[in-house]
Amino acid sequence: MHVTGTVPPSAPAPQETPAATAPLAEDAAGTTGDSGRHARRFGLPVATALVMGNIIGGGIFLLPASVAPYGTISLLAFGVLTVGAIALALVFGRLAERDPRTGGPYVYAREAFGDFAGFLAAWAYWITTWVSNAALAVAAVGYLDVLIPVNDHRWTACLAALALQWLPALANFAGTRYVGAVQLVSTVLKFAPLLLVAVGGLFFFDADNLGPFHAGDGSAIGAVSASAAILLFSYLGVESAAVSAGEVKNPRRTVGRATVIGTAGAALVYLLGTLSVFGTVAHDRLVDSTAPFSDAVNAMFGGAWGGWAVALAALVSMTGCLNGWTLLSAQTPYAAAKDGLFPAAFARRRRGVPTVGVGVTVVLASLLTVYNYTSGSAKVFEVLVLVTTFTATVPYLLATAAQLFHLVSGRRDRVHRGRLVRDAVIASVAAGFSLWLVAGAGYAAVYQGVLFLFAGVLVYAVMAARGQRAQEPAGR
Repeated sequence: MHVTGTVPPSAPAPQETPAATAPLAEDAAGTTGDSGRHARRFGLPVATALVMGNIIGGGIFLLPASVAPYGTISLLAFGVLTVGAIALALVFGRLAERDPRTGGPYVYAREAFGDFAGFLAAWAYWITTWVSNAALAVAAVGYLDVLIPVNDHRWTACLAALALQWLPALANFAGTRYVGAVQLVSTVLKFAPLLLVAVGGLFFFDADNLGPFHAGDGSAIGAVSASAAILLFSYLGVESAAVSAGEVKNPRRTVGRATVIGTAGAALVYLLGTLSVFGTVAHDRLVDSTAPFSDAVNAMFGGAWGGWAVALAALVSMTGCLNGWTLLSAQTPYAAAKDGLFPAAFARRRRGVPTVGVGVTVVLASLLTVYNYTSGSAKVFEVLVLVTTFTATVPYLLATAAQLFHLVSGRRDRVHRGRLVRDAVIASVAAGFSLWLVAGAGYAAVYQGVLFLFAGVLVYAVMAARGQRAQEPAGR
């Protein structure tokens, strides 16, 4: 896709008419400059796999043990979070119907509230993606160590983490055709062992293993909130199809369906997997488990091969997740760069992929990974991971606010009158879910996240000044 120039900050938002959507269709298809056999638009299966693959990373393999100390009441947190995540997915689907361009929350925030809101959405989402990639790669090394010892030496582990980041980046450089193929294959492969435990575990379910309903010392509501705070990060990624809408076939229809199906599918796997582990591994053992799915497989079939099988599944899961997040990490800066709010280099595309965005993202994630291994401080890195929960909430909340803005303004070209009440309820639930994400991130993460956002304000000031100078008549 070639760069056609930047859109002035004062340019009006495109209306939902055939004349206005025609350029968007050309842009989304990439018919100019980067078309070819390596650039292929995603259909519903791949778009759904992108959503599910990005939501379900490696966290699911640790979640049962993480929430076990709170008792089975933590399953209620799954239910509440799932309702919020699906509400957010429905909001993204409705917004994509109005404006099916690449960029997702950035496009929606900018159209509703202007350049600054759009930039904040793009900047916060970009931070979320590359910090998450670094976190995911480091976590994947722990599973790789079960198969091939790499943690014996710090630099060996560091090189392994870097390799796990650069391999998906190379798939992205090869073009969207290969991105979709890797995403679809990795999603299918990782669901085999997950479904083995999630479904097969129900046949070995023993209620005596569940333990107490409320195992904590505080109130039941406090236990639900505390367990939800642990689970919040696991639901990031519901926006995946919306962010890549420009690469999706028939995005007005496909994005919403893929988002809802993918989110519901991921939630079902989360819930059944956790329930099965709760019912196959004794509660006292599960609380101290470092590999709950391995323990569940061993309890179901005996032997000690579960650790290998689950480690391999986790590694495949994380690689697929890195593949999808690497693509998403470049899409939002690409959309912002075409509007003059990010450096112009981010708008360069090759074979359907914003290659500069992919390159910059993987370099920043690599530097963060090296810092993590050289500093030897896990606490610093854990705080950065929690920062992504906060930074992801910024574009979520802005997108939800954009939907509420359209509903309240009542413009006929923006609102479906017959679905006004239903859309308002869904948007309100999504807004509450987004605010809960902020609360779940914790004070330290919000503090660090605000610093990241303030750094972005300085970048916006420079880009806005350059845009204004470019619009001034020559000689002034």
